[in-house]
Amino acid sequence: MTYLAPRQGLFAIIILVSFCLQTLLLVISTDQQLTKSREQKGEQMVAQLIDEARLSLENKDRVSLSVIANRYTSEQDVARIVIKDSNDEILVPVGNAPMQQGDTISQMATKGDAVIGSVALTLKDISKGEIIAMQWPFVIGSLIFHLFLWLLYGYVARPTKEQINALSRDIQDLHREQYVQSGQLSYGRAPNENYTEERDSATGSNDTLNSTVNNNVNNDTATPSDETGKTNKVSAAGIHDELNAYLKSQQTNSSDSQTSSNTSTDMTQSSRSTSTVNSSTDAQASTGIDSSSAHKFISSASKLSANRAFDTVSVQIMFHDEYDMLERLAPEMRMPYLALCTQLLNQAMTELLKQPLLLGVSVVNEPRFDEVGACAVLKADNSHAKAALAGVMLGKLYLMLNKIIHEKHIELSRFALPAKAGVSDEAQTQAMTQLLKSVGRKEQMLILLPNSGLKQIGSHVQVKSLKRPTTVYERECAVFDGVNDAMIQRLATVRNAVLMTGTEDEEQEIAD
Repeated sequence: MTYLAPRQGLFAIIILVSFCLQTLLLVISTDQQLTKSREQKGEQMVAQLIDEARLSLENKDRVSLSVIANRYTSEQDVARIVIKDSNDEILVPVGNAPMQQGDTISQMATKGDAVIGSVALTLKDISKGEIIAMQWPFVIGSLIFHLFLWLLYGYVARPTKEQINALSRDIQDLHREQYVQSGQLSYGRAPNENYTEERDSATGSNDTLNSTVNNNVNNDTATPSDETGKTNKVSAAGIHDELNAYLKSQQTNSSDSQTSSNTSTDMTQSSRSTSTVNSSTDAQASTGIDSSSAHKFISSASKLSANRAFDTVSVQIMFHDEYDMLERLAPEMRMPYLALCTQLLNQAMTELLKQPLLLGVSVVNEPRFDEVGACAVLKADNSHAKAALAGVMLGKLYLMLNKIIHEKHIELSRFALPAKAGVSDEAQTQAMTQLLKSVGRKEQMLILLPNSGLKQIGSHVQVKSLKRPTTVYERECAVFDGVNDAMIQRLATVRNAVLMTGTEDEEQEIAD
């Protein structure tokens, strides 16, 4: 016969409460994460909207403002955009979704020190049902896991045969004790008598009966009525003696059975412990270390080592294109823009390596821009060449040039994108690519170099650590935070030389 686990219904209630709490915590954490990401995205959209609409806002061009705002309302997270002038009068209200109101992000639009207007962007509320629909694999998996725990408990917690036998023996012993107590209380009572006190102990009663029997045997001068009483007393004493003998035999049998059960239990536990020891020994014997996997671990750890050697530096330039605008751009407009960025980067490398400070640093490849960006590789030809400093200077120089080009294109209502840069040694190129995609920001430069590279740039460049790092690479990565006056002058000189070279090339093309 199969018995159920004890309190299986109570355990089912606990499992249900655990599943509900886990789902609630999942919804709360996802809501917080989505809220933070949407707020950051909204702030970036407002800043970009102000940059694009500054000229139209200054002229109070409602048509241009409406066209610019409509592009942003196509995002599914945006519910409404309101653009106001400096007198707080509404110029363009775009998007009317009163049932989907949410957090509003407002920012003043300024030109110099003058306030020319303001922009208010309203984000849609996050629905709890949408969160659960997004996380349905986790919810269903958690439900299945909790059901599996409940079934596993019902199978594991069932009483074994040994426990059932021990429980039956305890019940039999309890019934036997109750029977003995009831027999001792009822013995010697008359049919019409009611006793209010308990009977004496078994030893005292035995002594009393023995003394009564002896007195009856020694009394030879009794009357016939006394003989009849003697006979009744002798029969009662015999019955009591037989009952005591039976009880003693039962107690002896029960003690022997208990001793045998304890012995069998000890033998079972010893056999289980022996099998446990053998299984643990076999598990330890079967456990081994793969030399190839250990070698891979050591090699990956060497890539993260702060004392690794390097002679090649990779400078990665990426477009800060949050909304994939470059992919949507027509090829006849995208290709000239990428060609301009490529020419700008190559001229920057050429002019920068003319500096005496970077003597001994050479270019390994000829970088070209595509939809993602470009990667320039610099190499130190001797032990005194400062390849790390050259890479940081090249990244900062291109960011300065790209900012000028970007602002000029925006003024002319042409397409342009901001950029971000990353400088790393050759071993950390892929890691830097992932860092630029995950934590890189507009007009920011990330640096992932060993200690020797940081020493090269330490006297010229100031860096800071990333806030709240979540991975090993984020903890090792540094963020460009500024340069000294001498480096600023060098970069400004190279920047002007690059811009003058570009102007001369355009004039030469016009003359030809």
